[in-house]
Amino acid sequence: MDFILIAVAVLGGIGLIAALVLYVCSKKFAVYEDPRIAQVTAVLPGANCGGCGFAGCGALADALVKGADAGSIDGLKCPVGGQEVMSQVADLLGMAIANSEPMVAVVRCNGTCALRPRISEYSGLRTCAAMNSCGAGETACGFGCLGCGDCAAACQFDAIHINAETGLPEVDEEKCTSCGACVKICPRHIIELRKKGPKSRRIFVSCVNKDKGPVAMKACKAACIGCGKCQKECKFEAITVENNVAYIDFNKCRLCRKCVEACPTGAIHALNFPAPKPKPEAVKVPDGSTVGKKTDPTKAGKEAQA
Repeated sequence: MDFILIAVAVLGGIGLIAALVLYVCSKKFAVYEDPRIAQVTAVLPGANCGGCGFAGCGALADALVKGADAGSIDGLKCPVGGQEVMSQVADLLGMAIANSEPMVAVVRCNGTCALRPRISEYSGLRTCAAMNSCGAGETACGFGCLGCGDCAAACQFDAIHINAETGLPEVDEEKCTSCGACVKICPRHIIELRKKGPKSRRIFVSCVNKDKGPVAMKACKAACIGCGKCQKECKFEAITVENNVAYIDFNKCRLCRKCVEACPTGAIHALNFPAPKPKPEAVKVPDGSTVGKKTDPTKAGKEAQA
């Protein structure tokens, strides 16, 4: 019996001493965490996609709180939550943020199966990264989409899929959160985040081929040939031609679509615009002249006789 009491006393003493040691250590080595970090984390969507540039929502929340203490959180944003979530965060931290335009992923390749014929067959690991490391892929274009779907696999929001008919990825702009996962994973860098634009209208060059015109056209019938016609047509200096390929600055573009009409290969795409109105046809009148719009020939003849 005495042995049992002694054992209980010893164990109790050891437990008490250990508790005291843990208590002292917890106080001495305690790491203070601002309670606002947990509050901001709760507001964020919790996707942990990395689109903000941080390891996850917790890291972004920490950066936002530190930015608020420094006086500004400009430049920090959650692409998944968008303006609505960032407004809630700003209110929580007592800060003001500038309105930012929504972004969307854009695929800058128009090399469909019909326009960019296959010249070889790849046999190996069916990923864009693996195929790209082996060379140009299955077509003569060393810059275009490889069509293996790495971007679709990287998207956590089911916003991008490979079209079986064209072999190209297509972005569902309603689901796209502009997290940038597809942009980072693409080995050819053909996916870009651009402003969604008013009424989701945007214009971009759907090609990144840096080869000279004849070589690019041989590989893909819809390639940009770097002719510069679009650049000459643009009155807003939104288009530059570098390394034989044109690029449209979405911050300068005024969506006039003149570059679309000027492009000889159809490499410039205009999305979500209304169909252009048909041009009026010229109508001949009895005196042999024409008028630039549809008119009543009888009326036009009477006017000519008068």
